[in-house]
Amino acid sequence: MRTGLGAIISLSRQVRRAFRRRAQKTRDAALCKRYLILVLVSEGQSSVSIEHHLKVARAHVSRTVRKYAAQGEAGLQDRREDNGNRKVDEKFLSVLQELLGQVPTECGWERTSWSRELLAREMGKRTGVKVSRSTIGACLHLLGARWGRARARVLCPWPQARRKRHLREIRKMLSNLDAGEEAFYLDEVDIDLNPKIGPDWMLPGQQRPVITPGKNVKHYLAGALNHRTGNVVWVEGDQKRSWLFLNLLRALLRHYCRARILHLILDNYVIHSSRIVRTALAEWGRRIQLHFLPPYCPDENRIEHLWLQLHANVTRNHRCRKMAQLLTKVHRFLKNAIPFPGNQPSLAAVRAAA
Repeated sequence: MRTGLGAIISLSRQVRRAFRRRAQKTRDAALCKRYLILVLVSEGQSSVSIEHHLKVARAHVSRTVRKYAAQGEAGLQDRREDNGNRKVDEKFLSVLQELLGQVPTECGWERTSWSRELLAREMGKRTGVKVSRSTIGACLHLLGARWGRARARVLCPWPQARRKRHLREIRKMLSNLDAGEEAFYLDEVDIDLNPKIGPDWMLPGQQRPVITPGKNVKHYLAGALNHRTGNVVWVEGDQKRSWLFLNLLRALLRHYCRARILHLILDNYVIHSSRIVRTALAEWGRRIQLHFLPPYCPDENRIEHLWLQLHANVTRNHRCRKMAQLLTKVHRFLKNAIPFPGNQPSLAAVRAAA
């Protein structure tokens, strides 16, 4: 006498073979599992063994068997097409994508960042469609949205028209370079012996330790990225002073001794316009010309992308106990990065990981 689920249905050998064939031919993975559930139950398998074999819940096993017993093979079909019109369509996704470009406070909420529950409530207000937070999660996956850290940014104090005009002048200069002229993006970067702590892949319940030396030691690099070739010239020192910037200018004059004019695109850091720098520039005449970017415009300085990748590949979560070890890795990275960007990861990928 059969007990359990096997007592509810009884399939002949011919029917079991037919269900196996249908499970193999169907492209619906869920329907395939429902056919196999009936076959295994009729062969005397328990719901526990079916759970481990097909990776389904035991409740799903019993529900499938009871539906088949009550409705026959029609009970195996997915009835979600009878639910009515789909709630999530292209219009819904476009509204959600537009919403992700705003912050909750701009929409009248007190919260400063979006949660799936809050997105569902705001989408209900905007579209009249009420969905669950799990549906919002699926929509976010469709849009390729990710849960990441925001990037701090300071707005340029210049009026927008002045900022755009100044940037157009720099781009015009770059596009009209003569054969005897070279243009470079200049900036400095801090190298800290205490590692920059950043995200990494870790197993559940584990947190990767990063041993820090304790007392920090700082080193500085000043670099120049060639606008045309992507070659990088850099110098280093233990202080970020005007002489570090002047050493970089001297290195550029040596490397590009045949160039008539060197155009340097750089930020407004104080060491770039100190008295000692102005004196040296007067001695070199018009051979070196400085083009200062508007304040707080790091994205317009291409060498900032190189420093971003330097931190992502070398200084973040590093385990060097001595500055000499860390600088060896920094030098190796810079040599391999030339010409930049070369085969380096994209800026978007680095920022996603940052």
